[in-house]
Amino acid sequence: MEVINLGFPHNLDRQSVPEAAVALGYFDGVHRGHQRVIGDAREHAAQMGIKTAVMTFHPHPKAVLGKLRQDIDHITPLNEKIRRIGDQGVDILYIVDFTPEFANLTPQEFVDQYIIGLNIVHVSAGFDYSYGRMGKGTMETLPFHSRGKFTQSTVGKLSDGGEKIGSTRIRKLLADGRTDEVADLLGRQYTTPGVVIHGDKRGRTIGFPTANVEPEKGYIIPPPGVYAVRIKIAGEWHFGVCNIGFKPTFNKDLEGKPSVEVHIFNFSENVYDEQVVVEWHKYLRKEQKFPGIDALVGQILKDKRDAMDYFGIPAE
Repeated sequence: MEVINLGFPHNLDRQSVPEAAVALGYFDGVHRGHQRVIGDAREHAAQMGIKTAVMTFHPHPKAVLGKLRQDIDHITPLNEKIRRIGDQGVDILYIVDFTPEFANLTPQEFVDQYIIGLNIVHVSAGFDYSYGRMGKGTMETLPFHSRGKFTQSTVGKLSDGGEKIGSTRIRKLLADGRTDEVADLLGRQYTTPGVVIHGDKRGRTIGFPTANVEPEKGYIIPPPGVYAVRIKIAGEWHFGVCNIGFKPTFNKDLEGKPSVEVHIFNFSENVYDEQVVVEWHKYLRKEQKFPGIDALVGQILKDKRDAMDYFGIPAE
């Protein structure tokens, strides 16, 4: 997949890029709804004998136009979004630098410069896609703004459990720790990459060594609690149980950033400084403070059994 970064104004000549059917959207998560839109563009491209393209934007419009004007965490930050879109059989990915100046384009200016001007001959987008200044352009106005230069198709709402599959819904589920429900919407388990760092090494003293994972910036991290997870180390997946939190049994200070610690089943290798990926499966319980080490160890044993039951791993 060719990745083309576009500023405002962009400097591409219409004749320098191939004809393409494009899927439009922000695509955070590249979830099942996004996959349907990209698939629609891919089908039209195949019928027309042209390239399949996707156009997305970076940074998030809310980070540019919102009151806070700051970076926000994502389901799939840009690098992972590029990889996930590439897995969808896309030939060209246009990444538009979303700036206040770009956001100020009228709907017609956006279409003229970023659709017609990029040799797009078919547009696929979701029913609620909007474009141009203040989002005044919609799929209903797109035929007018097309000037007859391209065709378009509107992809209807994809629902799960009676609710729309969308990035906002997935974000809410992650914020609530409902990681097992996210998989149905993404079409895969939610994952976050990171690196194993040195911690206080207290886990090994009570018989449960953990990999202390520093998550890569930009990802949504589930809230404090205990989760059944898998963790990918050196290309291999392992089962485990993860605690996100402040370890209140040992720490009086519950401020700052919570730790992400994974106890990996049947694993004893040194993995400090290793790049890993945590795959989030099921929320097991909230983090809690125990009266002593024995109570904590007893609960960790139960958490381990619960996670093993969830994964269908025979009891040790």
